Amino acid sequence: LDSILSNYPQKLSSKAKKSLERLGVEVRTNSIVSSIHNETVYVKNDEKTEIIQSHTILWAAGVKASFLGKVLSIKTGVELDKTGRVKVQGDLSIPGYKDIFVIGDLAHFLNEENIPLPGVAPVAMQQGYYVANLIKKKTKGKKVKAFKYKNKGNLAVIGRNAAIADLGAIKLSGFIAWMIWLYVHLRYLVEFESKILVLFQWGWNYFTRNKSARLITGNYNFEPVDKLKNIDDDLRKAV
Repeated sequence: LDSILSNYPQKLSSKAKKSLERLGVEVRTNSIVSSIHNETVYVKNDEKTEIIQSHTILWAAGVKASFLGKVLSIKTGVELDKTGRVKVQGDLSIPGYKDIFVIGDLAHFLNEENIPLPGVAPVAMQQGYYVANLIKKKTKGKKVKAFKYKNKGNLAVIGRNAAIADLGAIKLSGFIAWMIWLYVHLRYLVEFESKILVLFQWGWNYFTRNKSARLITGNYNFEPVDKLKNIDDDLRKAV
């Protein structure tokens, strides 16, 4: 890709790139990490391969869907996309199984432009409302139209006082977009107490620039984690 945040207008994408550069980030486009070995990163750009040496390498790209998608595929024969998401029908059900619905970032649903919807919270929330309403109407013998996502806008936070907002006809960046991002995230928290707590934490971090870090060191056995691992292993054996 020749720009970051390719699903945003080029102007906003450029502003996001500049915000990252002000934070000291070196942004590289049209480049692919071809491989990583020990302390070496191989980056391919056109026909050239660049070697980057580093003691610390963080990989933060690429998302794989939940293993539950594979379970559904084995049990029902439903098709998965390359990331493991379940290809659902217009009513978010699995082909051949009208009472099994898949929503959120596990669902591969195509919009009007034949492009899969992103695995973001607004999509999952609208799909949740849709399926709940569909089930209610089905119990009364009523029909429901196919799911249609209503894009109310896109927000992306870059850093302190920096974000971009694509609200259709209105496109914003910088501090104003950052404030909108804060408001939207507080707005959709479920409980009032949660909103107050998050607002206090954000305010404290903003004015003190104090961000705590939770570190787990040493060799310890964590029973809840071990139980989750056992459940996952049992699930894999079952399929």
